[in-house]
Amino acid sequence: MDLNVLIASPEAVPFAKTGGLADVAGSLPKALKALGCNVSLIMPMYRQVLEGDFNIEPAGLGVNVPIGPYILKVPVFKSSISDIPVYFLRRDECFDRRYLYGSPEEDYFDNLERYTIFSRGVVEVLAESGLHFDIVHCNDWQTGLIPAYLKSIYRDTPVLKKTASLFTIHNIAYQGVFPSSVFDTTGLPPALFTMDGLEYWGNVNLLKSGIVFSDIVTTVSKRYSKEIQTPEFGCGMEDILKANKGKLFGVLNGVDYEEWNPAEDRYIDSRYSPANMRGKGLCKKALLMEFGLDMPLKVPLIGIVSRFVEQKGFDILSEAIEGLMKMEVGVVALGTGDKKYQELFKALSKRHPKRFSVKIAYDNRLAHKIEAGADMLLMPSKYEPCGLNQIYSLKYGTVPIVRATGGLNDTIEDFDPTTGDGNGFKFHKYSANALLYKVKEALRIFKDKKRWRRVV
Repeated sequence: MDLNVLIASPEAVPFAKTGGLADVAGSLPKALKALGCNVSLIMPMYRQVLEGDFNIEPAGLGVNVPIGPYILKVPVFKSSISDIPVYFLRRDECFDRRYLYGSPEEDYFDNLERYTIFSRGVVEVLAESGLHFDIVHCNDWQTGLIPAYLKSIYRDTPVLKKTASLFTIHNIAYQGVFPSSVFDTTGLPPALFTMDGLEYWGNVNLLKSGIVFSDIVTTVSKRYSKEIQTPEFGCGMEDILKANKGKLFGVLNGVDYEEWNPAEDRYIDSRYSPANMRGKGLCKKALLMEFGLDMPLKVPLIGIVSRFVEQKGFDILSEAIEGLMKMEVGVVALGTGDKKYQELFKALSKRHPKRFSVKIAYDNRLAHKIEAGADMLLMPSKYEPCGLNQIYSLKYGTVPIVRATGGLNDTIEDFDPTTGDGNGFKFHKYSANALLYKVKEALRIFKDKKRWRRVV
């Protein structure tokens, strides 16, 4: 029996992106379709969508969305990716903004209102469109109200009685916590604002809503599903997750190898494959020129593509970086994030202009070029629900150096020089010394071309 699945996500490529969630939400529909599911995607109509070239048109549907004492008219628009319908809820005062969730300084003050409009709008589309969906797949706190609506206000709506909800936690650190004084904005029954519902230390918690009211909870790697049930990684949600562990599953993220494939990649300077790796050397030469590094091709090059935040391991990397620069290695870094790390990398590029270069930006083209041109990719994360760049790297023959946490641990097997088994280099202790030790090990193997070819 074919399943009808609606994926509700606050972002999805190619329409709007801040992180890996968008990659997953844009590629998962194609994978589900290939398995025989009838899939649609729904998301807000952001400025990125409005300014893009996506062939969007009115869907011939509008819904009325209650928000506090008001009822807002929310028109629905439609596009497609790979023949998969994509719906957009448009309310310009909410979503036509420069950033998706907030400025670099702080989150938008009205995020509860914005994602209440989106979440309830999604349920109204389900109720009013005449389209029947067996499953609504919700993603992160921005969609956490959808399962609560399905279990309460809309539970007796005939078309929704058999609609199940699946809620995926992509990063438990982001929870959507708001003051209790704005709970009424959601329109949910006051009885749901309890310890067994949305209440969390006197506040409203939308991630908790998704966990408690959905039929199934998933997260993006098997190890992360276990880690978040501990105080170290649970961010205060560990007891709630333990109470719901019967419906909690870890399902490793996949990636779209139509988009990330060096044999077909439109962004890189020379395509290549395992059968003919000559193009990778040409990509490395082009990458060194792009980043302005003056170093021989034979010197190993480490790539970093990341948000520059502590979660990604940049506190221990900042301790290790001068030690790294004493080794025979070059580093190229791409990303944006905390100002202190951006300034650190800028200073390093001035001190070591021939071997360290950084570009403070989100640039999809450059991300592809780094995956193709670097010899190694460094991901020293403090925690990592899944991680996508290390999976991209495996396809590009760019050897990952990672910390053993979350999905990094699930996807990377530490290389064993004795047996030749393993697909990368993995360290366990969260410290600058452990990072440097593993990089040194990778550099030793790099000098042995036969063994390096084996791990590649």
